[in-house]
Amino acid sequence: MRLKKELSGLDAFCVASGAMISSGLFVLPGILFAKSGPSIVVAYLLAGVLVLPSLFSKAELSTAMPKAGGDYFFIERSLGGAFGTIGGMAAWLSLALKSAFALVGMGSFAILLRPEVTGIQIKLLAIAFCLVFMVVNLRGAKHAGRFQTGIVLALLVAIVFYVIKGLPSVQVERYSPFAPHGSGAIFASAGLVFVAYGGLTKVASIAEEVREPGRIVPLAMMLSFGVVTTLYVLAVFTTVGTIDGTVLAGSRTPLTNAAQAFAGAPGFLIMTVAAIFAFISTGNAGILSASRTPMAMAQDGLLPAPVGAVNKKFCTPHVAIFVTTGFMIVVIAALDLEQLVKAASTMKIILFLLVNVAVIVMRESRIQSYRPTFRSPLYPWLQIAAIACYGYLVFRMGMVPLVITAAFFGGSLLWYVAYSGIHENRESALIHLVRRVTSKDLGVSTLDSELREILKERDDIVEDRFDGLVKNCTILDVHGSESVDAFFKRLGKILGSEIGMDPDHVYDLLVDREAESTTALRPGLAIPHVVIDGEHEFHLVLVRSRDGIIFGPDTPPVHAVFVLIGSRDERNYHLRALMHIAQIAHDRDFDHKWMAARGPEELRNIVLLSERRRDPAS
Repeated sequence: MRLKKELSGLDAFCVASGAMISSGLFVLPGILFAKSGPSIVVAYLLAGVLVLPSLFSKAELSTAMPKAGGDYFFIERSLGGAFGTIGGMAAWLSLALKSAFALVGMGSFAILLRPEVTGIQIKLLAIAFCLVFMVVNLRGAKHAGRFQTGIVLALLVAIVFYVIKGLPSVQVERYSPFAPHGSGAIFASAGLVFVAYGGLTKVASIAEEVREPGRIVPLAMMLSFGVVTTLYVLAVFTTVGTIDGTVLAGSRTPLTNAAQAFAGAPGFLIMTVAAIFAFISTGNAGILSASRTPMAMAQDGLLPAPVGAVNKKFCTPHVAIFVTTGFMIVVIAALDLEQLVKAASTMKIILFLLVNVAVIVMRESRIQSYRPTFRSPLYPWLQIAAIACYGYLVFRMGMVPLVITAAFFGGSLLWYVAYSGIHENRESALIHLVRRVTSKDLGVSTLDSELREILKERDDIVEDRFDGLVKNCTILDVHGSESVDAFFKRLGKILGSEIGMDPDHVYDLLVDREAESTTALRPGLAIPHVVIDGEHEFHLVLVRSRDGIIFGPDTPPVHAVFVLIGSRDERNYHLRALMHIAQIAHDRDFDHKWMAARGPEELRNIVLLSERRRDPAS
């Protein structure tokens, strides 16, 4: 059973935005101010620049493969099952840990409202919210999206209020000295802020449930990035300029402290409630996004099958939601999250790195069915620069997170070898890339066909009769140049066998039709078509000749041939088939794709994925 496409563009925007605006804005500025002073404003802007390559890469991958699981699906289909298992486990763990940490983080602000609240009560409140989000998510992405939308819109209004109210109170002298600890501290702070932007791409995990994902997912990501980055920079600028540095340095509630300074008790209350809303939205978005990863892994055979179950009534991955919620409750109740969250941040950076690698592999594999509606600009230099920067950031995270991350990745790899590897038989884009580089035939492609089905779902394509003909037709890949006569003799044998007719008679029909007027309609393309006796007969043969078939002394060599043969009662459909072929061959890239295809199945996919007007369902 498939997940429902219930999320709108606003829902997608709010999932991305709500996943970002939490500790990165309401807690981190105070901690970073102690490290780099007023220059943290630049650090927030620089972090936004650093996340742009991953934003573009994920937008491209999401529009080509709008499937549940996001990072996991991209990495598995591009780099294979081993990397997919590591990436999937890392994506799920980092999302779940960050969401659990966000819910516990509410405690710092709950204490501001109710000083008598204890640590145990904070954990119980966080667990209660986990259970509430679980119920909301079990009822469907639509309900979770509505819940998220309401919270995030209220949160954005509060931050806009904070900026508008606080900017007039900014004192320029608070920005001097601007970078007391040097430029190195700015880059170090940017590395920490960068992780706060990680929620921006959570919407990729739920792309399968977004309506019109090819258009809405990248738009939601870009809009969210623009809005949140602007609010990040303005809010941090306001905070630094309105309260004394000695108060800000190390504060765990910096925006609330600043709001109290320039807006009194109302400002204090609004920003405290806004902070709680921010953590709630992160927790809800975390369960919504994280649960899709184990579901997708289970459906691919990398986790036990029950984890991939989809509820028949609500069309939600109920088992994966239970597993994710249960894990979050355990870590909230029993574990110290600080070091685990640092490890999760390291995993997030590694995931960003792998996503940029995935784009390079998918592009360079030249898979016909990889057709994103958004393409990353400045490819591949943007991705290469990102991989280098993220690699540097990983080693700046510290030894303990690196050791925890390495141990986790090692455990994931062992799981793959012991459980998943024996079941996994999908072909990755990396195999396609190896095939292209080595010019070796490594077997029949399954990834092309899978991506083709994903595109059908993405674009709401309902297959018509012509699609059925193409799926089942014979495809010839002719080597060496040959005359039209020799070619027609070859076709006579093939079509004669298919329709139970004397090959010589088929040959004669083809020759007679060609004598009336050439079927080479334009340079490189021919559509031989004949009428036969009988009823309800219609057949198609696709032919590619790299060296060319010579239809006549004055006709350029033909490289693409569509052969049609049908009975008289199919005359109307004969005309429709000719129209479909004309639309396909009219594509400006058709000839290039046809000649570059690596075999019959790629030729078939070129025709199936070409843009054309499909016949209405009968």
